[in-house]
Amino acid sequence: MDINGVTVFSSDDYIHMAHALRLAAKGLYSTSPNPRVGCVMVKQGRVIGEGYHIKAGEGHAEVNALANCTESASGATAYVTLEPCSHYGKTPPCAAALIKAGISRVVAAMQDPNPLVAGGGGTLLQQAGIQYQFGLLEAQARVLNPGFIKRFEQGVPYVRIKMACSVDGRTAMASGESKWITSADARQDVQLLRARSCAIVTGAQTVRHDDPSLTVRPQECDQARQSLLRHFNHQPERYVVSFSGVVPVTAKVFSGDGCSYLVTAEGCKVDAGHSSRHLTVATDATGQVDVNALLSLLGQKGVNELLVESGSTLAGRFVEAGAFDELWMYVAPVLMGSDAMPVVGLPITSMRSKIPLTLQDSRMIGNDMRMIYSRTQQTTTFSN
Repeated sequence: MDINGVTVFSSDDYIHMAHALRLAAKGLYSTSPNPRVGCVMVKQGRVIGEGYHIKAGEGHAEVNALANCTESASGATAYVTLEPCSHYGKTPPCAAALIKAGISRVVAAMQDPNPLVAGGGGTLLQQAGIQYQFGLLEAQARVLNPGFIKRFEQGVPYVRIKMACSVDGRTAMASGESKWITSADARQDVQLLRARSCAIVTGAQTVRHDDPSLTVRPQECDQARQSLLRHFNHQPERYVVSFSGVVPVTAKVFSGDGCSYLVTAEGCKVDAGHSSRHLTVATDATGQVDVNALLSLLGQKGVNELLVESGSTLAGRFVEAGAFDELWMYVAPVLMGSDAMPVVGLPITSMRSKIPLTLQDSRMIGNDMRMIYSRTQQTTTFSN
């Protein structure tokens, strides 16, 4: 109800929206590039149907919830974690489906940032005489879709940098040897991180030294993680950033499932074998690939969540540019010594240039410690 123009939700509203959020989370690894959305149908205080968006190209949460109703949805309230869409995409608009079903009230956690919707779904519902409210548990709903929201609000993906290191902050021996620092449990956890990402960025040096495929391989995970990936149906795009253009055409990253691209600065020559997948972006002040320009390009290509899985040099460029949202650090209980390579390369020479981070989560993954940091918002000055 509304009191003096302010929407006030009941305790039952909170309970049902929390249920819808839990449903939405089930699509964490399978809806890309679409948002994760859940929906609960309630009639006379009883849940009569529920559903969530399982895979891109298939039914949206509202349509699935209506299909699962145990009785007529006429007169029911629909709790949905994102404003029902009002446009035709790969599927018909959900707002129209709710209207046709005779829903009397719709409660959305948040409005859709997509300009194709952006209030249009709510308007369509209200024009049909349906009570429409939004803003219930919005903060929790935004956590489910950080990349989808950021891409439409800022034009760039949500960026996570993954790092694996020893207790003394080392990521590879001086020779380049780096397999394996962390345990099998940590590497399986990274499979989930890849699975929720639309794209992965790595560097040419990593490709030359380790020749990774950077694909999601559910078969290498334990049963619990395989269950989480049961609806997984896409491979993230892979982008190899090269400062020289020299990357083996036969590298695994270019032969696995999904699309792979070689990214260089403008004017950089590459092997003819890369011509069909070569992308160029603007250069920064040092004449190298501008990572912010790369993020703008990926945003235009529809990338919501980006994983940077690279060596210290490229990771350092993202950090130095402030072009990241989260840093996922896997720390193994080993020491590698002062001659080993640092986990991130940064031109910091004074304490006033240090980069502050905010710890969001810390937990054991097997014998390794996983820490998730967010970027603390402040201006950082680098001193040479």
